[in-house]
Amino acid sequence: MTTGDPAEATSVIGVVVTVPEPWAQLLVDWRTKVGDPQARLVPPHVTLLPPTEVPMADRPAVAEHLAGVARAHPAFTMHLSGTGTFHPVSDVVFVAVARGIGDCELLAGVVRQGPLARPLAYPYHPHVTVAHDVAPDMLELAYSGLADLSAEFRVAHFTEFEQTPTGAWAVSREYPLTGPPR
Repeated sequence: MTTGDPAEATSVIGVVVTVPEPWAQLLVDWRTKVGDPQARLVPPHVTLLPPTEVPMADRPAVAEHLAGVARAHPAFTMHLSGTGTFHPVSDVVFVAVARGIGDCELLAGVVRQGPLARPLAYPYHPHVTVAHDVAPDMLELAYSGLADLSAEFRVAHFTEFEQTPTGAWAVSREYPLTGPPR
């Protein structure tokens, strides 16, 4: 989403690890079922960089930065398992990252440097949101309904998304993880 005068235009981007099929559609369906208004706007993901306003003039530097991060980090296995909640801090139910936490923490820390340096509102905790700001009974439905979820997949890239004028998130670019194995 671009804003303002062309000389001062900005866009809002986010950097994420996307959840692949068949789990992505399952999580969208659950988010829809519990009445989350973001269900069809935000694809299932683990956030590395939350929504961040970036001057359009800085986008080449951002792309160079993200490409460098991807070249320095290897692909890894992620395992999503069970549910958790941030309640009472915030009304969020999530699918937990059981394997790949450290990989996400490393990536997120480096992504949020250079042209994307920014403070976080909360300590970083990799997760996949499945219900946010919905009625308490719907939070409980998401929490119990996905408690037995287990999804394991290879993470071979991370994705830069840009927010569209409608509030949806569109893929801007994927960055293959090609760093040496650890």
